[in-house]
Amino acid sequence: MVKITGVKPHSRAEKAKITVGDILVSINGHDITDVLDYRFYLAERRVEIEYLRDGETKTAVITKGEYSDIGLGFETPLMDKKQTCKNGCIFCFIDQNPKGMRESIYFKDDDSRLSFLHGNYITLTNLTDKDVDRIVKMRFSPINVSIHTTNPELRVKMMKNKRSGEVLRYLDDFYAAGLSMCGQIVLCRGINDGEELLRTMRDLSRYYDRMASVSVVPAGLTKHRDGLYPLADFTSEEASAVIDTVEKFALEHKAKTGSRMFFLADEFYLKAGRKIPDADYYEEYPQLENGVGMLRSLTEDFALGLEDAEVSDRAVTVSVATGVAAYPTMVDIATRVEKLRKGMQIKVYKIINNFFGETITVAGLLTGRDLYEQLKDKMLGDVLFVPQNALRSGEETFLCGMTVSELSEKLGVKVVPAPCDGYELATALLED
Repeated sequence: MVKITGVKPHSRAEKAKITVGDILVSINGHDITDVLDYRFYLAERRVEIEYLRDGETKTAVITKGEYSDIGLGFETPLMDKKQTCKNGCIFCFIDQNPKGMRESIYFKDDDSRLSFLHGNYITLTNLTDKDVDRIVKMRFSPINVSIHTTNPELRVKMMKNKRSGEVLRYLDDFYAAGLSMCGQIVLCRGINDGEELLRTMRDLSRYYDRMASVSVVPAGLTKHRDGLYPLADFTSEEASAVIDTVEKFALEHKAKTGSRMFFLADEFYLKAGRKIPDADYYEEYPQLENGVGMLRSLTEDFALGLEDAEVSDRAVTVSVATGVAAYPTMVDIATRVEKLRKGMQIKVYKIINNFFGETITVAGLLTGRDLYEQLKDKMLGDVLFVPQNALRSGEETFLCGMTVSELSEKLGVKVVPAPCDGYELATALLED
């Protein structure tokens, strides 16, 4: 049962006399406990809604399009509380946040429902056999799984959860049911690399026709690791060895199946000082959200944007702030724009991540605090572009709590979130 907190005006629910404060009990006789139940059982042309009002059971029959909504709103998008993570992963990034930040920063979710709704990765340790049966019944996929290793004992060690080894069997259940999956391996130096990484790739390769892709990403290590498991970054030579291991296995797998399946995050190539692969390597970028092929996708889409953009002739000076990893790419982009737009001057600033530590080089983890400290004495021109992915989703707030407006006021310049999409970035720079 779920409390109804909103009813859209003129919706089917309003026409059926359902009101705010009613308690949703069932749809077509099926109990409703969360958003998965709601969406699954609502996907009918005729639905019978059972609800409570002041303790009295009422029903409403609604006819609609098979996948149409009926206009009900609930207290949370999940219609339930988020499931918290019960693991103690030795590489957990949230454990490495500095003290004194917003409470929400420290919340760890491990909720299968968010995997289906937003693409979040889950560890499987919060699932029960009943949960798996429901997922199979409802055919929800893809299921995004943080695997890290297929060695049960090692997975228990890495995740500090006694269930983490045994729940790997759920991969077999999803595979047998024909559900799509995506995988993620967070690689820790000296822990799950080397022979353990080879074992994991061999074990996962048998799911290839259901698990379309697996990303291999380095553990992000901040400077706030006092009291945590001792981990170290990969050296340049070690990163190069990881690349060789994964690429050799992936090429052999592609020869057998037609797909690489295993893809490396850009960070490995940058750490090793090796060229980011061409676009063909990424097979339509299935792991882009994990930083796999992000720089290549940016440059490819940017090139398309250059071809289509209407170039402004207005003279303007702008500045672009980015992280260490993306700095060379952004310098190249700025040079190409200046050649096309003769009246534009672009200053690209490389921002060191002092907030989390210099080992964190991605633009998406820059903070307003670091941006201000490192740009306050710089010539910023008419507009400062900052990485859009450094802001909380749907908001204009950096991880440190500073807002775009506050940064703009402190620096005395208009601050604009730069699009992550290369095509849109070209448009923003050329047509402004």
